[in-house]
Amino acid sequence: MSDNSFKRPLRWGLVGGGQGAFIGAVHRIAARLDGQYVMVAGALSSDPQRARASGAELGLAPDRCYADYREMARAEAARPDGIEVVSIATPNHLHHPVACAFIDAGIHVLCDKPLTTTLADALDLRERVKTRGVRFGLTHNYSAYPLVRAARAMVAAGELGEIRIVQVEYTQDWLATPLEATGHVIGHKQASWRTDPALNGPAGALGDIGTHAAQLAEFISGMAPAELSADVTTFVAGRRVDDHIQVQLRYASGARGLLWASQVACGEENHLRIRIYGTQAAIHWDQEQPNELTFHPAGQPARRLTRGMAGLPSVAAEATRIPTGHPEGYLEAFAQLYRDFAQDVRDAQAGLITPARVPGLDDGVRSMAFVEAVLRSGAANAAWTAL
Repeated sequence: MSDNSFKRPLRWGLVGGGQGAFIGAVHRIAARLDGQYVMVAGALSSDPQRARASGAELGLAPDRCYADYREMARAEAARPDGIEVVSIATPNHLHHPVACAFIDAGIHVLCDKPLTTTLADALDLRERVKTRGVRFGLTHNYSAYPLVRAARAMVAAGELGEIRIVQVEYTQDWLATPLEATGHVIGHKQASWRTDPALNGPAGALGDIGTHAAQLAEFISGMAPAELSADVTTFVAGRRVDDHIQVQLRYASGARGLLWASQVACGEENHLRIRIYGTQAAIHWDQEQPNELTFHPAGQPARRLTRGMAGLPSVAAEATRIPTGHPEGYLEAFAQLYRDFAQDVRDAQAGLITPARVPGLDDGVRSMAFVEAVLRSGAANAAWTAL
């Protein structure tokens, strides 16, 4: 278990995620779960009336319910009791300008993925953070599951031997029909902006869930691919972004990988699964059964490892809140990122230079390089493309 001794909650604000937004509620739950943050400000909508209404529902003071994120950054930076951390939960096209406003104001940032819609913008954010010295985190929350962290530690300790194969897939079915055409009617507002290149960027399923799969594979294996060959497909007629990708991966070590991401796979809900095979053993983890990790030593029976059990790497225990047998999942993993980021921010406030505990700008830059390489390869009929 982590040290839960009392520390003053960090003053926190949110951009985006107002009334009816799924991810905004997730951020607020995650920020509250461990008592590390108190929400004091927000630019929860660009519509002034909705911004005020969203803030009032959450008990924010009227003068701290902003309709413009730039005004929020300026005003909060000028207040002696201004926010110390801001989270960005907007459509993707706003990640870069919103992050710039708060970085330049000297406020620490926790941003939804993907980092930006272009590699150039991602590189710009990295340079800005270096100049301002703020902490910047990215919500690749699957890397915060206890058993994912255990898997990473087991790979790093050599328990699998030399890695040969990395297989990762993230499949959903919610866009199997042209939901964007009627999303405003049936309550799927996300479908409208996630399939609009002007709001989502040029990558559809690739940017939404493919980046999660790529980051998870890199996080656990400790390897980034050197080159890739991608088949990028749009199955739903009239859709302006991809909804299905299949990517072959080659690693500098000689290892090989496969990444599949689809939002048109009927019957799939939120099926993120990874399998890594080495010369001595393999590991399997499934996000829909997150409290189990299967370890397969070569020539021996498989071992079922469960969250909270004795004998797991210490990093798993540090991300565990309740005893084994009690399920933990998505919200707790999201909260773990918030808890880790709070410690990163406190280190920065104390003048300490410590390694980041959460995915950050380097991860975001690599994700955008991955996205652009996949799109280039797909446009070139699956040509092998260097990263």
